[in-house]
Amino acid sequence: MSFAAEIRASRATGAALAMLGAYWGGFVPWLPEYKARMGVSDAVLGQILLASAAGGMLAMALAPRVGRWLEARLGGRAMLPLGLLLALAHLLPLMVGGPWGMVVALLGMGAAMSSLDIAANVHISEAEERKGLHLMNLNHALFSLAFAVSAVANGLARRAGVPPEQALPVVALVLAAMALIFLGPRDAVHQASVGEEARPRGGVVPLALVIAGGSVLFAAFVAENSVETWATFHFERNLGAAPGEGAFGPAMFAFMMGVGRLFGQALARVLGSVRLLVLSAGLGVFGALIVALSGILWLSILGVALIGLGAAVVVPSASSLIGHAAPAQARARAISLTWMVGFTGFFIGPVVMGLIAQTVGLFWGFGLIAVLMGSIVLALGPLRQPEARAAQL
Repeated sequence: MSFAAEIRASRATGAALAMLGAYWGGFVPWLPEYKARMGVSDAVLGQILLASAAGGMLAMALAPRVGRWLEARLGGRAMLPLGLLLALAHLLPLMVGGPWGMVVALLGMGAAMSSLDIAANVHISEAEERKGLHLMNLNHALFSLAFAVSAVANGLARRAGVPPEQALPVVALVLAAMALIFLGPRDAVHQASVGEEARPRGGVVPLALVIAGGSVLFAAFVAENSVETWATFHFERNLGAAPGEGAFGPAMFAFMMGVGRLFGQALARVLGSVRLLVLSAGLGVFGALIVALSGILWLSILGVALIGLGAAVVVPSASSLIGHAAPAQARARAISLTWMVGFTGFFIGPVVMGLIAQTVGLFWGFGLIAVLMGSIVLALGPLRQPEARAAQL
């Protein structure tokens, strides 16, 4: 299949993941501002960020059932209400009056993000299986590129002294406009999803698949969320970047993830997902060690870029492997379960990085990211041999 065919098959899901990237990229640059307003420490901020993961976990547990309910009523437009909900959720931080207000806001933000994220990834996996396409890296590249653009734009706005009360509504309007693409005709991804409805539900998911896939996703989510959340603080606090300029850390990370995923789209056809994951994990380890061992701004920017390249294909390639390894009738449940396990990285990542920043410093935090990226290679066993399904849920 040609790259053009993959683009056509990704019209709706690509828009969904681009929305998610623009959404999170429009929030992260403002974290130092929110931290200052709340007057909390690094450790407390890390604990507050748990709320995003908690909301996401709840949404993931309900995602397969909610997705089928929406498709039964809206068909190919099932992601429209989820996209509009995401746009509204982007305004929640503006209602924050203190730490507990941010907890409530992040609960809603996490739930909105995960609802659209799981729906899109299930559609992508089903289309890959039905059409024989490699779609995960392409779709997730759009997330990263949109994150980079949004992070740069919001970082520049913060640098210019624009308050979040003016910036966030603009991002919300952009997200609402992007959601209108879901009003279009059904594409290959939606048709695949409708075809899946005819299959019997309730198949078992191999336990080894959940553990292995969840472990790979866990390491990737810790690395991604830690860099996206704490690179701004590291660049401004430890490396001399000016306020607002620290947003170029997560922006560079996301941009290189986008580039890596676009190249990964082609490499997946040549190398296969498993070998691609091994190479990527090694690159991520190297980049994280550069940041951990260097106190030089430009060298740390290079390290963050390499982490982005290394982490780029982990989530999409692992999701693709999980989708292929799972029984067809249990694919949505397999993706939901492994993502629930992996998404605990969003619980642990911000908290651990906050505690590390509070005690020994963020240089050590990036050392931890190097260890986690290396652990990906060890967790790939059951994904190499999906037919080995001795233990089942």
